[in-house]
Amino acid sequence: MAMNTLLIKNGTVIDGTGNPAFSGHVLINDDRIQSVFQTGEEPPPSDAVIDAAGLAVAPGFIDMHSHADWMLPREDHDLAMKCLPEQGITTIVGGNCGFSPAPVSEKMRSLLGTSHFKLFNDRSLDFRWMSFHDFLDRIAKARPIVNSAHQVGHATLRLAWAGMHEKHLSGDTLENCLESMVRAFDEGACGLSFGLGYEPGMHASLEELSSFCRAAATADKPVSVHLKALSRLSPCYPPTSLSSHNVRALKEMIHIAKKTGVRLQISHLIFVGRNSWSTAEQCLELIEDAREYGMDIKFDAFPYTFGNTTINAVLPYWFLAGLPESHHSFWARMRLKIELAAGFRLVGFSWRDFQMMDAVLEEWQNINGYRIDEIARKWRMSPFETMLKISRDTDGQAVMMFHAYSGEPKNEKVLDQVMAHDLCLFETDAFTRYGGYPNPAALGTFPKILGQYVRQRRSFSLENAVRRMTSDSAERFNLRDRGTLTPGKKADVVLFDPETIGETPVVAGKPAGKPKGIIHVLINGVMVVKDGNYIQGIRAGQVIK
Repeated sequence: MAMNTLLIKNGTVIDGTGNPAFSGHVLINDDRIQSVFQTGEEPPPSDAVIDAAGLAVAPGFIDMHSHADWMLPREDHDLAMKCLPEQGITTIVGGNCGFSPAPVSEKMRSLLGTSHFKLFNDRSLDFRWMSFHDFLDRIAKARPIVNSAHQVGHATLRLAWAGMHEKHLSGDTLENCLESMVRAFDEGACGLSFGLGYEPGMHASLEELSSFCRAAATADKPVSVHLKALSRLSPCYPPTSLSSHNVRALKEMIHIAKKTGVRLQISHLIFVGRNSWSTAEQCLELIEDAREYGMDIKFDAFPYTFGNTTINAVLPYWFLAGLPESHHSFWARMRLKIELAAGFRLVGFSWRDFQMMDAVLEEWQNINGYRIDEIARKWRMSPFETMLKISRDTDGQAVMMFHAYSGEPKNEKVLDQVMAHDLCLFETDAFTRYGGYPNPAALGTFPKILGQYVRQRRSFSLENAVRRMTSDSAERFNLRDRGTLTPGKKADVVLFDPETIGETPVVAGKPAGKPKGIIHVLINGVMVVKDGNYIQGIRAGQVIK
């Protein structure tokens, strides 16, 4: 027997395929799974043994929509990212919502300090790379804490070749973007992502999107899409649009995918604002109909009724385009106040639905975790003026959590419907940051699903949940060596207690500590979490190309 063998014995093996769990053993040789045995079969001797009696043994969880890729190039990224392996995540898929850290052009360097990029990382990056290859090489040299696969972002390509405000791409500019995308695929990118609710992606024409999708399909790469609208009303379509904006946005992408044949992944299928929740049934039916038509389409979601984004996400394009002058114009502020009041009423928002995650400025760290209406009372200002002050003084870099996403704490019917759907894969969509108020999704998404949806509510089986956390996500991005406990696959393994697993506890109104029930985590055969705690200094992740 070769050295560096580890036997995980007497566990309940959930192999990631969706097949029924069984009592058995998993033998690991170096960084790969060598054998899987049923109880009763005698495993060979090994160098080390873990007794997994009473524990589930599963493939490492795959976070298929992460923004932690912006942290990975930093040498100290483990300080902000250890929460990922501590919740069982062994692989992340980055480059989401249209923004990837590569490729970089000289034209783009002047934009790298803007809020678009600081949103994902609260400490600066040096961007010493230019190509996708060099970016992945930089991550490998930083010794990543988890495995990572990376999409190339449509917005990043646009910024590299056209800057921020170019309306539509065509001619040589479009061709340059497409060539850069294909080059990124050749250098290891696992797919293409769109961020159509943000600049500059929101300016792309349907013809431009079709060109990108057609090229991705030719390369056999999937496309993940942050839709142009996530609520009944949005800044991206005329207010007179006959259909709900989020429904229209979904129809457009399904039409493009049907026409081009690209594999389509709808990112974070959420229904933003109370008046948008009623559109969930129609959106799910559109996806199901597309699937029945023969399209390769799925979606992903997180188990929370809130999500993180920039404070400027609440501001319409016309106001953003006029910055910084807009902040100082009486007429612009009056127009904005009227539009936001009307928009909140139509979408179903209140100022209490906006919570500060990271106010960025040192003197404002005491407002992290508070809602805008609470900060307004503290500052003796209106909520509207409070929001504008934070936006202006942080240059739009303040990070917020928006609530009323697909439900609220006492009404999670829509969220439950989305999470239980068999086409739904799981994600954190969380910013991992060094400071501020943490997004609970970064700390406990996968344990929450296993504790709340599987054990408590019995919305779906343990085998179903693990399949959607592992092999389904691996298949989506063609991660051939990950996702199942199968001989020959990489030894990414999580051991958890199905009777106690659950999300991170809340202490004094703030998520604190580690999730419950995650016992041990191995990445590429290396123990990185032991007895629920990340082993400081252990970085066993690999860059997946």
